[in-house]
Amino acid sequence: MKLGLGIDTGGTYTDAVLMNLADGSILDFNKALTTHSNLVEGIENVVAGLRQEYLKNIKLVSVSTTLSTNSTLEGKGHPAGLILAGYTVNGDIPAREMISIVGGHDSKGNEVSCLDLKPVEEFVSGTRGKLFSYAVSSYFSARNPEHELSVKKTIEQLTDKPVVCGHELSLSLGAYERAVTAVLNARLIPITSQFIRAVLSVMEARNIKAPMMVMKCDGSLACIEEALEKPVESIFSGPAASLVGAAHISGLKTCVAVDVGGTSTDIALIEDGVPEISENGAVVGNWKTMVRAVRIRTSAMGGDSHVWAQKKLYIGPNRVIPLCLAASEYPFLEDRLRKAERISDRLMDDIFQPASFFVRSGSRESDDDLQDLNYSIEFELENHERQIFAAIGYEPVSVYDIAEVVGKHPLQFVKALRSLVQKRCIYHIGFTPTDALHVLGEYEMWNGNASFLGAELLGGYLGLDPESFSREIKRSFAKNIALDLLTFFAKDFKREDLEKLLASSRFTKFKIDIPVVMIGAPVKAYVPELREFIDADIRVPEFHEVGNAAGALAGNIIKRSEILIRPAGSGTEQYYVFSEVERKVADNYHEAVDYGLELMGKLIFGHMDGYGLQKEQVRFDLERKDFTPGFGAQKETRLMGLGIGNPLKLK
Repeated sequence: MKLGLGIDTGGTYTDAVLMNLADGSILDFNKALTTHSNLVEGIENVVAGLRQEYLKNIKLVSVSTTLSTNSTLEGKGHPAGLILAGYTVNGDIPAREMISIVGGHDSKGNEVSCLDLKPVEEFVSGTRGKLFSYAVSSYFSARNPEHELSVKKTIEQLTDKPVVCGHELSLSLGAYERAVTAVLNARLIPITSQFIRAVLSVMEARNIKAPMMVMKCDGSLACIEEALEKPVESIFSGPAASLVGAAHISGLKTCVAVDVGGTSTDIALIEDGVPEISENGAVVGNWKTMVRAVRIRTSAMGGDSHVWAQKKLYIGPNRVIPLCLAASEYPFLEDRLRKAERISDRLMDDIFQPASFFVRSGSRESDDDLQDLNYSIEFELENHERQIFAAIGYEPVSVYDIAEVVGKHPLQFVKALRSLVQKRCIYHIGFTPTDALHVLGEYEMWNGNASFLGAELLGGYLGLDPESFSREIKRSFAKNIALDLLTFFAKDFKREDLEKLLASSRFTKFKIDIPVVMIGAPVKAYVPELREFIDADIRVPEFHEVGNAAGALAGNIIKRSEILIRPAGSGTEQYYVFSEVERKVADNYHEAVDYGLELMGKLIFGHMDGYGLQKEQVRFDLERKDFTPGFGAQKETRLMGLGIGNPLKLK
């Protein structure tokens, strides 16, 4: 029997499934807490909980993760430098160091200015000691990448740091977006490399000898070499895996998937087995990229969202460690919650809460953690932040504990606390929707007593007992899911207008005509409340707790390619053929089209052949669009190819 091992590392859990590759059935699964300070530990724990006799039959390992997404959202990632050739940018760029040099091409791929490489040499010499990677973006490199490749070669001769070119990631026009995409990719290379090395380390320790693949954010799978070269393409790896997994474990080819995770709730659509792709590039935080991704509606509300009070109830947007989970590791928190000092609701905010505690990230035992923290202190912390950081140890402390150590009123250092949390130097512990489910007895994983005490504290500010307080949180959470579904389908309407419609529609419901598949550990608890707001076939399939890990295995190998055929200019019959690999000059239109069609087949089937898939195992769709830009203009053609192959068909 040939088995596949699927692993998904999320913000809270690392999940694993063992799947029979012959029929796609799940034989075993496990969940373990993600260990951010040491990824190997969490991955080892989740694999150790699987039936060990199956491991010798594993023939394929496939993984997904939200680490890239979270790092980008939190402004993390390793420092990268950017070299622009032939242009400058006005918008923000996520690069620590940046220069602009002479060079670049025009829209037909003709050189505008000769490339000057001397500034590149000086830039690399002055920055290689403080940068982890470099990104290169040349003007109209989508039409001719020669200058990007020359800059890349120069950098590689001076340093062994990774170098990323914009044309390697996207052939769409848009110099600014391509530069952002290249820099984000460069910043994520060390993070993706760390994750892949952690999985490979566990595979080696468990004697699992099998190829490894990574879920990309368009719902397709890639080999680890491609994933390491283009980590930005795994930015939405986790949500894409949840969509593919929802379809697989529910047996549906068409459905909308709702993935309730610790940090967020993600909604996406799959139709006839192919994920719906966003018309625009993936948007992550404030950055618009050119990465082709599944169309996702993400809400910053998950099981670990912070529930806090300030004259009324708030949920999120920040993620915290649930009280129930923290109290399982630190039992003394129960007593601290019983003795918590009441705070004036006039002073309370999302940080200054009676049920909040703070603890250093990492652990005393890990040298790597201490190095990471020292790095953060040296490069990121201000003087006032260092003082607060020094007052927080490896056991949770309250705001008043910190105040006693530093001799300041909490309002004087709340801003520093918030900054330390954002920089991940410390973790925030607080009440969450997961705690609310513990109070109601609908999800029982950890210390429910701590959850009850937290609900008692916060509910008291609103005149609610613990159960009523928790029911209000649960209903608000379900309403948010319903509103996200409305916003996903009615994308031309403003969210605030849909929220008014949902609130006022006492005798109406929003109807969804395709099945809604719920993914995530606690989702069963929210179904009754969700049905109050929407009329839909809501399904919670077997193995919904590990839908992402199942999706990591059930994904297809997908190759999308685009070829543009344009006239070379007036006075000539020649045509340019622009592709991801070259700019070809053809003597006439028909020769250009014939060459483009032949090249498309080579690109699609060549990619699949690299994964061991034969031509007959690949679904190949080709779309051709002919158009004339204006009166008297020569015809242009765009070829769009789609190849789909399933790794489960590999012999």
